[in-house]
Amino acid sequence: MQDFSLYFQLGWQHILDWKGYDHILFVMVLCGTYAIQDWRKVLILVTAFTVGHSITLALSVLSIIKVNTPLVEFLIAVTILATAMANILIPITKQKGVSLKYVLALFFGLIHGMGFSNYLKSLLGKSSNIVAELFAFNVGLEFGQVLIVLGILILSFIFISIIKVKKRDWNLFLSSAIFGIAFIMAAERISAAF
Repeated sequence: MQDFSLYFQLGWQHILDWKGYDHILFVMVLCGTYAIQDWRKVLILVTAFTVGHSITLALSVLSIIKVNTPLVEFLIAVTILATAMANILIPITKQKGVSLKYVLALFFGLIHGMGFSNYLKSLLGKSSNIVAELFAFNVGLEFGQVLIVLGILILSFIFISIIKVKKRDWNLFLSSAIFGIAFIMAAERISAAF
């Protein structure tokens, strides 16, 4: 149980670490088009992302797949760019039901999981109880993501319901700002990736 709490804490601290803000930006832009009353849709969306990153995190930590860190870091920036662009180009009214966004969240989660893997591998070292520690780390990551989601949904509520910014304008502001940051991030990472 002590190991569980340690790896749980490392998981949520890792995703909330401002030095690795790319994951924070992705979760923000992923759920930024939703309002607080859409929490069920957001829960499904974040769960799809979690399933994706859990799969590749496990495969990488168990040395089933090898990670090219510079390429993965570049692709993480691309996932943020693509999600922000989809938010800008696809009207919110068209984002109903189980859509392409859920499939993309799952796929992009696969890429982000590889980004988490080197950090977790360095923590595990030669540990013999990898499954329990991997599970605890993933639960911690999910907890951190939920905190980010709550923060963005509360911020969305403040802007849309209290300040009375139109939902489309809020989406354009948030997605455009994150797109700009991700564009710079991708430009900085491209030369190391190829």
